[in-house]
Amino acid sequence: MAAASAQPLLSLRPSIFSSKFSVFLPRPSSLSSISSKPSTIASLHSRRSRFPAAAASSSTPPFSNRISEQADDGAGLGGVISAAIDSIALVLTSVALSLSLLLVDVDAASAFVVSTPRKLQSDELATVRLFQDNTPSVVYITNLAVRQDAFTLDVLEVPQGSGSGFVWDKQGHIVTNYHVIRGASDLRVTLADQSTYEAKVVGFDQDKDVAVLRIEAPKDKLRPIPVGVSADLLVGQKVYAIGNPFGLDHTLTTGVISGLRREISSAATGRPIQDVIQTDAAINPGNSGGPLLDSSGNLIGINTAIYSPSGASSGVGFSIPVDTVGGIVEQLVKFGKVTRPILGIKFAPDQSVEQLGVSGVLVLDAPPSGPAGKAGLRPTKRDEYGRLVLGDIITSVNGKKVANGSDLYRILDQCKVGEKVIVEVLRGDHKEKFPVILEPKPDES
Repeated sequence: MAAASAQPLLSLRPSIFSSKFSVFLPRPSSLSSISSKPSTIASLHSRRSRFPAAAASSSTPPFSNRISEQADDGAGLGGVISAAIDSIALVLTSVALSLSLLLVDVDAASAFVVSTPRKLQSDELATVRLFQDNTPSVVYITNLAVRQDAFTLDVLEVPQGSGSGFVWDKQGHIVTNYHVIRGASDLRVTLADQSTYEAKVVGFDQDKDVAVLRIEAPKDKLRPIPVGVSADLLVGQKVYAIGNPFGLDHTLTTGVISGLRREISSAATGRPIQDVIQTDAAINPGNSGGPLLDSSGNLIGINTAIYSPSGASSGVGFSIPVDTVGGIVEQLVKFGKVTRPILGIKFAPDQSVEQLGVSGVLVLDAPPSGPAGKAGLRPTKRDEYGRLVLGDIITSVNGKKVANGSDLYRILDQCKVGEKVIVEVLRGDHKEKFPVILEPKPDES
Protein backbone atom coordinates (compact mmCIF):
# COMPACT_ATOMS: atom_id res chain seq x y z
CA MET A 1 0.00 0.00 0.00
CA ALA A 2 2.84 2.31 0.83
CA ALA A 3 4.52 1.63 -2.49
CA ALA A 4 1.31 2.15 -4.40
CA SER A 5 0.64 5.47 -2.69
CA ALA A 6 4.11 6.79 -3.29
CA GLN A 7 3.97 6.15 -7.03
CA PRO A 8 1.72 9.14 -7.90
CA LEU A 9 4.00 11.39 -5.86
CA LEU A 10 7.06 10.22 -7.72
CA SER A 11 5.28 10.84 -11.03
CA LEU A 12 5.08 14.55 -10.15
CA ARG A 13 8.88 14.86 -9.76
CA PRO A 14 9.53 16.05 -13.36
CA SER A 15 7.30 19.09 -12.78
CA ILE A 16 9.97 20.51 -10.48
CA PHE A 17 11.72 21.86 -13.60
CA SER A 18 8.75 22.42 -15.90
CA SER A 19 5.84 23.69 -13.82
CA LYS A 20 5.21 26.47 -11.33
CA PHE A 21 3.63 23.87 -9.06
CA SER A 22 7.04 22.46 -8.25
CA VAL A 23 7.88 25.20 -5.73
CA PHE A 24 5.30 23.93 -3.31
CA LEU A 25 5.70 20.13 -3.68
CA PRO A 26 6.96 18.29 -0.60
CA ARG A 27 10.44 16.91 -0.57
CA PRO A 28 10.82 13.18 -1.38
CA SER A 29 11.88 12.47 2.20
CA SER A 30 8.65 13.88 3.57
CA LEU A 31 6.61 11.92 1.05
CA SER A 32 8.31 8.74 2.11
CA SER A 33 7.50 9.43 5.74
CA ILE A 34 3.87 9.98 4.90
CA SER A 35 3.56 6.80 2.84
CA SER A 36 5.27 4.75 5.52
CA LYS A 37 2.65 5.55 8.16
CA PRO A 38 -0.61 3.56 7.74
CA SER A 39 -2.30 5.64 10.39
CA THR A 40 -1.87 8.78 8.35
CA ILE A 41 -3.36 7.16 5.28
CA ALA A 42 -6.25 5.86 7.27
CA SER A 43 -6.88 9.33 8.63
CA LEU A 44 -7.06 10.64 5.09
CA HIS A 45 -9.61 7.97 4.18
CA SER A 46 -11.71 8.84 7.17
CA ARG A 47 -11.78 12.51 6.20
CA ARG A 48 -12.84 11.59 2.67
CA SER A 49 -15.70 9.50 3.99
CA ARG A 50 -17.22 12.60 5.62
CA PHE A 51 -17.89 14.02 2.14
CA PRO A 52 -19.34 11.16 0.13
CA ALA A 53 -20.49 13.37 -2.77
CA ALA A 54 -17.04 14.70 -3.38
CA ALA A 55 -15.52 11.29 -2.99
CA ALA A 56 -17.96 9.74 -5.43
CA SER A 57 -17.29 12.34 -8.09
CA SER A 58 -13.54 11.91 -7.97
CA SER A 59 -11.65 8.96 -9.31
CA THR A 60 -8.31 10.29 -7.97
CA PRO A 61 -6.90 8.59 -4.87
CA PRO A 62 -7.43 10.68 -1.72
CA PHE A 63 -3.76 11.46 -1.12
CA SER A 64 -3.18 12.50 -4.75
CA ASN A 65 -6.19 14.84 -4.62
CA ARG A 66 -4.74 16.55 -1.57
CA ILE A 67 -1.45 17.20 -3.31
CA SER A 68 -3.32 18.76 -6.32
CA GLU A 69 -5.13 21.20 -4.01
CA GLN A 70 -1.81 22.31 -2.53
CA ALA A 71 -0.41 22.80 -6.03
CA ASP A 72 -3.39 25.00 -7.07
CA ASP A 73 -2.90 27.24 -4.05
CA GLY A 74 0.78 27.53 -4.85
CA ALA A 75 0.05 28.49 -8.47
CA GLY A 76 -1.91 31.64 -7.48
CA LEU A 77 0.76 32.80 -5.05
CA GLY A 78 3.49 32.13 -7.61
CA GLY A 79 1.72 34.32 -10.20
CA VAL A 80 1.58 37.23 -7.78
CA ILE A 81 5.27 36.89 -6.97
CA SER A 82 6.16 36.67 -10.68
CA ALA A 83 4.19 39.84 -11.48
CA ALA A 84 5.87 41.67 -8.61
CA ILE A 85 9.28 40.65 -9.86
CA ASP A 86 8.44 41.90 -13.36
CA SER A 87 7.27 45.28 -12.00
CA ILE A 88 10.40 45.70 -9.92
CA ALA A 89 12.57 44.90 -12.94
CA LEU A 90 10.72 47.49 -15.03
CA VAL A 91 11.17 50.17 -12.39
CA LEU A 92 14.86 49.39 -12.02
CA THR A 93 15.33 49.58 -15.79
CA SER A 94 13.61 53.00 -15.95
CA VAL A 95 15.73 54.32 -13.09
CA ALA A 96 18.90 53.08 -14.76
CA LEU A 97 17.95 54.73 -18.06
CA SER A 98 17.15 58.03 -16.33
CA LEU A 99 20.45 58.01 -14.47
CA SER A 100 22.34 57.30 -17.69
CA LEU A 101 20.70 60.30 -19.41
CA LEU A 102 21.67 62.54 -16.50
CA LEU A 103 25.25 61.33 -16.28
CA VAL A 104 26.22 61.15 -19.97
CA ASP A 105 26.90 64.11 -22.31
CA VAL A 106 24.18 65.81 -24.37
CA ASP A 107 25.64 64.50 -27.59
CA ALA A 108 25.46 60.94 -26.32
CA ALA A 109 21.93 61.49 -25.06
CA SER A 110 20.85 62.73 -28.45
CA ALA A 111 21.41 59.23 -29.74
CA PHE A 112 18.14 58.27 -28.04
CA VAL A 113 16.21 60.83 -30.15
CA VAL A 114 15.14 59.59 -33.55
CA SER A 115 14.76 62.43 -36.07
CA THR A 116 14.37 62.48 -39.81
CA PRO A 117 17.22 64.41 -41.49
CA ARG A 118 16.16 67.43 -43.57
CA LYS A 119 16.65 66.69 -47.25
CA LEU A 120 16.95 69.56 -49.76
CA GLN A 121 16.92 69.38 -53.50
CA SER A 122 20.03 70.37 -55.42
CA ASP A 123 18.54 73.69 -56.57
CA GLU A 124 17.51 74.50 -52.99
CA LEU A 125 21.01 73.79 -51.75
CA ALA A 126 22.43 76.07 -54.44
CA THR A 127 20.08 78.90 -53.42
CA VAL A 128 20.94 78.50 -49.74
CA ARG A 129 24.65 78.52 -50.51
CA LEU A 130 24.29 81.59 -52.73
CA PHE A 131 22.51 83.50 -49.96
CA GLN A 132 25.05 82.49 -47.32
CA ASP A 133 28.01 83.41 -49.52
CA ASN A 134 26.73 86.83 -50.61
CA THR A 135 24.92 88.09 -47.52
CA PRO A 136 28.16 89.39 -45.92
CA SER A 137 28.59 91.69 -48.94
CA VAL A 138 25.17 93.36 -48.55
CA VAL A 139 24.79 96.35 -46.23
CA TYR A 140 21.93 98.35 -44.74
CA ILE A 141 21.99 102.13 -45.29
CA THR A 142 20.14 104.62 -43.08
CA ASN A 143 19.49 108.14 -44.38
CA LEU A 144 19.49 110.68 -41.52
CA ALA A 145 18.13 114.22 -41.78
CA VAL A 146 18.45 117.15 -39.40
CA ARG A 147 15.20 118.24 -37.79
CA GLN A 148 14.55 120.92 -35.18
CA ASP A 149 12.21 120.16 -32.30
CA ALA A 150 9.26 122.58 -32.35
CA PHE A 151 9.17 122.95 -28.55
CA THR A 152 12.77 122.67 -27.35
CA LEU A 153 14.37 123.96 -30.59
CA ASP A 154 16.93 121.17 -30.26
CA VAL A 155 18.47 119.91 -33.48
CA LEU A 156 17.93 116.18 -33.92
CA GLU A 157 18.91 113.62 -36.51
CA VAL A 158 15.99 111.45 -37.51
CA PRO A 159 15.88 108.67 -40.12
CA GLN A 160 14.12 109.85 -43.26
CA GLY A 161 14.74 106.78 -45.35
CA SER A 162 16.67 103.58 -45.73
CA GLY A 163 17.92 101.27 -48.40
CA SER A 164 20.45 98.65 -49.32
CA GLY A 165 23.92 98.61 -50.79
CA PHE A 166 26.88 96.32 -51.26
CA VAL A 167 30.62 96.30 -50.65
CA TRP A 168 32.58 97.14 -53.79
CA ASP A 169 36.18 96.73 -52.61
CA LYS A 170 38.42 96.32 -49.57
CA GLN A 171 38.95 100.09 -49.34
CA GLY A 172 35.46 100.45 -47.88
CA HIS A 173 33.58 101.70 -50.95
CA ILE A 174 29.84 101.01 -50.82
CA VAL A 175 27.66 101.21 -53.94
CA THR A 176 23.97 102.10 -53.76
CA ASN A 177 21.30 104.20 -55.52
CA TYR A 178 21.46 107.97 -55.50
CA HIS A 179 17.84 108.30 -54.42
CA VAL A 180 18.68 106.30 -51.26
CA ILE A 181 21.09 108.98 -50.03
CA ARG A 182 19.45 112.06 -51.54
CA GLY A 183 18.87 114.86 -49.04
CA ALA A 184 20.80 113.14 -46.25
CA SER A 185 22.71 115.12 -43.64
CA ASP A 186 24.38 111.96 -42.35
CA LEU A 187 24.56 108.37 -43.49
CA ARG A 188 25.11 105.18 -41.52
CA VAL A 189 26.06 101.82 -42.95
CA THR A 190 25.33 98.59 -41.08
CA LEU A 191 27.30 95.51 -42.09
CA ALA A 192 26.12 91.91 -41.91
CA ASP A 193 27.60 91.48 -38.42
CA GLN A 194 25.44 94.42 -37.22
CA SER A 195 28.40 96.74 -36.79
CA THR A 196 27.55 100.33 -37.82
CA TYR A 197 29.82 102.96 -39.35
CA GLU A 198 29.46 106.57 -40.39
CA ALA A 199 29.62 106.90 -44.17
CA LYS A 200 30.91 109.70 -46.39
CA VAL A 201 29.70 110.39 -49.92
CA VAL A 202 32.48 109.83 -52.46
CA GLY A 203 30.37 110.85 -55.44
CA PHE A 204 27.11 110.24 -57.25
CA ASP A 205 25.59 110.22 -60.71
CA GLN A 206 22.07 111.57 -60.67
CA ASP A 207 21.41 110.69 -64.30
CA LYS A 208 22.04 106.98 -63.71
CA ASP A 209 20.87 106.89 -60.07
CA VAL A 210 24.20 105.57 -58.75
CA ALA A 211 26.12 106.69 -55.66
CA VAL A 212 29.35 105.60 -53.95
CA LEU A 213 29.95 105.87 -50.20
CA ARG A 214 32.97 105.06 -48.09
CA ILE A 215 33.28 103.70 -44.56
CA GLU A 216 36.29 103.25 -42.30
CA ALA A 217 35.94 99.58 -41.41
CA PRO A 218 38.52 96.84 -40.85
CA LYS A 219 39.37 95.04 -44.05
CA ASP A 220 38.58 91.66 -42.51
CA LYS A 221 34.96 92.79 -42.16
CA LEU A 222 34.67 93.89 -45.78
CA ARG A 223 33.80 91.22 -48.32
CA PRO A 224 33.53 92.66 -51.86
CA ILE A 225 30.75 91.21 -53.95
CA PRO A 226 31.86 89.26 -57.07
CA VAL A 227 31.16 91.32 -60.19
CA GLY A 228 29.72 89.63 -63.26
CA VAL A 229 28.74 90.69 -66.78
CA SER A 230 25.33 91.89 -67.96
CA ALA A 231 25.97 91.96 -71.72
CA ASP A 232 25.20 88.26 -72.23
CA LEU A 233 22.06 87.99 -70.09
CA LEU A 234 19.07 86.08 -71.44
CA VAL A 235 15.37 86.40 -70.77
CA GLY A 236 14.27 83.53 -68.55
CA GLN A 237 17.44 82.95 -66.56
CA LYS A 238 17.17 82.92 -62.78
CA VAL A 239 18.08 85.96 -60.72
CA TYR A 240 18.27 86.62 -56.98
CA ALA A 241 17.75 89.91 -55.14
CA ILE A 242 19.17 90.50 -51.65
CA GLY A 243 18.23 93.57 -49.67
CA ASN A 244 16.45 95.03 -46.66
CA PRO A 245 12.82 95.59 -47.69
CA PHE A 246 10.79 97.59 -45.14
CA GLY A 247 13.80 97.48 -42.83
CA LEU A 248 13.82 93.69 -42.61
CA ASP A 249 17.39 92.51 -42.38
CA HIS A 250 18.84 90.58 -45.34
CA THR A 251 15.91 89.24 -47.32
CA LEU A 252 16.25 87.03 -50.38
CA THR A 253 13.77 87.02 -53.25
CA THR A 254 14.04 85.02 -56.43
CA GLY A 255 12.71 85.32 -59.94
CA VAL A 256 13.72 85.38 -63.58
CA ILE A 257 14.75 88.02 -66.08
CA SER A 258 11.47 89.16 -67.64
CA GLY A 259 12.93 91.56 -70.17
CA LEU A 260 16.11 93.25 -71.34
CA ARG A 261 17.04 96.65 -72.76
CA ARG A 262 14.22 98.38 -70.94
CA GLU A 263 14.30 102.13 -70.38
CA ILE A 264 13.32 104.04 -67.24
CA SER A 265 13.75 107.65 -66.16
CA SER A 266 16.09 108.78 -63.43
CA ALA A 267 14.18 109.73 -60.29
CA ALA A 268 16.43 112.76 -59.79
CA THR A 269 16.82 114.30 -63.25
CA GLY A 270 14.31 112.49 -65.42
CA ARG A 271 17.07 111.53 -67.82
CA PRO A 272 16.43 108.09 -69.31
CA ILE A 273 18.45 105.11 -68.16
CA GLN A 274 18.92 102.65 -70.99
CA ASP A 275 19.46 98.89 -71.12
CA VAL A 276 17.73 98.31 -67.80
CA ILE A 277 17.05 94.73 -66.64
CA GLN A 278 13.42 93.84 -65.92
CA THR A 279 12.77 91.07 -63.39
CA ASP A 280 9.82 89.57 -61.55
CA ALA A 281 11.86 89.07 -58.36
CA ALA A 282 10.06 90.93 -55.58
CA ILE A 283 11.67 94.37 -55.12
CA ASN A 284 10.03 96.42 -52.37
CA PRO A 285 10.90 99.76 -50.74
CA GLY A 286 14.19 99.17 -48.95
CA ASN A 287 15.52 96.85 -51.66
CA SER A 288 16.79 99.87 -53.61
CA GLY A 289 20.55 99.80 -53.99
CA GLY A 290 20.80 96.09 -53.30
CA PRO A 291 22.46 93.61 -55.66
CA LEU A 292 20.79 91.53 -58.34
CA LEU A 293 22.70 88.26 -58.72
CA ASP A 294 22.79 85.49 -61.28
CA SER A 295 22.73 81.79 -60.37
CA SER A 296 26.52 81.83 -59.90
CA GLY A 297 26.28 84.55 -57.26
CA ASN A 298 27.81 87.26 -59.47
CA LEU A 299 26.54 90.84 -59.55
CA ILE A 300 24.59 91.66 -62.71
CA GLY A 301 22.69 94.78 -61.64
CA ILE A 302 21.54 97.20 -58.94
CA ASN A 303 17.90 97.04 -57.91
CA THR A 304 16.63 100.56 -58.46
CA ALA A 305 12.90 100.82 -59.15
CA ILE A 306 9.57 99.06 -59.30
CA TYR A 307 6.53 99.63 -61.46
CA SER A 308 3.55 99.52 -59.15
CA PRO A 309 0.42 101.65 -58.66
CA SER A 310 0.40 100.73 -54.94
CA GLY A 311 4.10 101.28 -54.27
CA ALA A 312 4.70 97.62 -53.40
CA SER A 313 6.11 94.91 -55.57
CA SER A 314 3.76 93.86 -58.34
CA GLY A 315 6.07 91.56 -60.27
CA VAL A 316 7.82 94.26 -62.32
CA GLY A 317 11.16 95.45 -61.00
CA PHE A 318 14.08 97.15 -62.70
CA SER A 319 17.84 96.93 -62.18
CA ILE A 320 20.65 99.02 -63.62
CA PRO A 321 23.00 96.64 -65.50
CA VAL A 322 26.41 96.09 -63.95
CA ASP A 323 28.20 96.99 -67.20
CA THR A 324 26.79 100.50 -66.84
CA VAL A 325 27.42 100.66 -63.10
CA GLY A 326 31.05 99.53 -63.38
CA GLY A 327 32.14 102.47 -65.51
CA ILE A 328 30.28 104.96 -63.31
CA VAL A 329 31.73 103.60 -60.07
CA GLU A 330 35.24 103.66 -61.52
CA GLN A 331 34.93 107.37 -62.35
CA LEU A 332 33.35 108.22 -59.00
CA VAL A 333 36.11 106.47 -57.06
CA LYS A 334 38.89 108.14 -59.07
CA PHE A 335 37.48 111.62 -59.63
CA GLY A 336 34.46 111.90 -57.31
CA LYS A 337 32.26 112.72 -60.28
CA VAL A 338 31.14 111.39 -63.64
CA THR A 339 32.33 113.31 -66.66
CA ARG A 340 29.54 112.92 -69.18
CA PRO A 341 29.62 114.74 -72.57
CA ILE A 342 26.84 117.06 -73.64
CA LEU A 343 25.83 118.98 -76.77
CA GLY A 344 24.85 122.01 -74.74
CA ILE A 345 21.26 122.31 -75.96
CA LYS A 346 17.74 122.32 -74.61
CA PHE A 347 15.23 120.39 -76.70
CA ALA A 348 11.46 120.19 -76.91
CA PRO A 349 9.40 117.28 -75.56
CA ASP A 350 8.99 114.40 -77.95
CA GLN A 351 5.23 114.96 -78.17
CA SER A 352 5.72 118.44 -79.60
CA VAL A 353 7.92 117.15 -82.40
CA GLU A 354 5.45 114.39 -83.21
CA GLN A 355 2.71 116.99 -83.67
CA LEU A 356 4.85 118.63 -86.33
CA GLY A 357 4.91 115.38 -88.24
CA VAL A 358 8.69 115.04 -88.21
CA SER A 359 11.12 112.70 -86.47
CA GLY A 360 14.05 114.00 -84.47
CA VAL A 361 15.02 116.37 -81.64
CA LEU A 362 13.89 120.01 -81.91
CA VAL A 363 16.49 122.43 -80.58
CA LEU A 364 14.84 125.03 -78.33
CA ASP A 365 18.01 126.70 -77.05
CA ALA A 366 21.68 126.54 -78.02
CA PRO A 367 23.76 129.03 -75.99
CA PRO A 368 26.57 130.55 -78.05
CA SER A 369 29.10 129.46 -75.42
CA GLY A 370 28.01 125.81 -75.64
CA PRO A 371 29.26 123.12 -78.02
CA ALA A 372 26.22 123.26 -80.30
CA GLY A 373 26.14 127.06 -80.33
CA LYS A 374 29.80 127.23 -81.25
CA ALA A 375 29.18 124.76 -84.11
CA GLY A 376 26.37 126.90 -85.55
CA LEU A 377 23.16 125.07 -84.60
CA ARG A 378 20.09 127.35 -84.53
CA PRO A 379 17.63 127.47 -81.62
CA THR A 380 13.89 128.06 -81.81
CA LYS A 381 12.92 131.76 -81.63
CA ARG A 382 10.34 134.31 -82.63
CA ASP A 383 10.67 136.73 -85.51
CA GLU A 384 10.01 140.48 -85.46
CA TYR A 385 6.31 139.86 -85.85
CA GLY A 386 6.11 137.41 -82.91
CA ARG A 387 5.80 134.38 -85.07
CA LEU A 388 7.51 131.19 -83.93
CA VAL A 389 10.47 130.14 -86.02
CA LEU A 390 11.48 126.57 -85.46
CA GLY A 391 15.11 125.78 -84.80
CA ASP A 392 17.16 122.93 -86.16
CA ILE A 393 15.84 119.40 -85.79
CA ILE A 394 18.61 116.89 -85.05
CA THR A 395 18.04 113.74 -87.12
CA SER A 396 21.31 111.83 -86.61
CA VAL A 397 24.64 111.86 -84.74
CA ASN A 398 27.66 110.14 -86.28
CA GLY A 399 25.32 108.50 -88.76
CA LYS A 400 23.08 107.03 -86.03
CA LYS A 401 19.42 107.95 -86.38
CA VAL A 402 17.92 110.16 -83.70
CA ALA A 403 14.14 109.83 -83.42
CA ASN A 404 13.67 111.23 -79.92
CA GLY A 405 15.50 112.46 -76.85
CA SER A 406 16.25 108.94 -75.60
CA ASP A 407 18.10 108.14 -78.81
CA LEU A 408 20.22 111.26 -78.41
CA TYR A 409 21.11 110.41 -74.81
CA ARG A 410 21.95 106.85 -75.76
CA ILE A 411 24.38 108.00 -78.44
CA LEU A 412 26.03 110.59 -76.18
CA ASP A 413 26.53 107.99 -73.43
CA GLN A 414 28.80 106.12 -75.83
CA CYS A 415 30.93 109.20 -76.49
CA LYS A 416 33.66 110.89 -74.47
CA VAL A 417 34.39 114.46 -73.51
CA GLY A 418 36.42 116.21 -76.22
CA GLU A 419 35.26 113.84 -78.94
CA LYS A 420 34.15 115.34 -82.28
CA VAL A 421 30.79 114.15 -83.58
CA ILE A 422 28.94 114.91 -86.80
CA VAL A 423 25.45 116.22 -86.12
CA GLU A 424 22.95 116.17 -88.98
CA VAL A 425 20.01 118.56 -88.70
CA LEU A 426 16.88 119.40 -90.63
CA ARG A 427 16.87 123.17 -91.26
CA GLY A 428 13.80 124.33 -93.10
CA ASP A 429 13.35 121.93 -95.98
CA HIS A 430 16.94 120.72 -96.30
CA LYS A 431 19.51 118.86 -94.18
CA GLU A 432 22.89 120.09 -93.03
CA LYS A 433 25.79 118.54 -91.11
CA PHE A 434 27.84 120.24 -88.36
CA PRO A 435 30.94 118.99 -86.57
CA VAL A 436 30.53 119.44 -82.80
CA ILE A 437 33.20 118.96 -80.11
CA LEU A 438 31.56 117.52 -76.99
CA GLU A 439 32.16 119.22 -73.67
CA PRO A 440 31.41 118.27 -70.03
CA LYS A 441 28.62 119.83 -68.04
CA PRO A 442 29.50 123.27 -66.66
CA ASP A 443 29.17 122.06 -63.05
CA GLU A 444 31.46 119.07 -63.77
CA SER A 445 34.37 121.02 -65.25
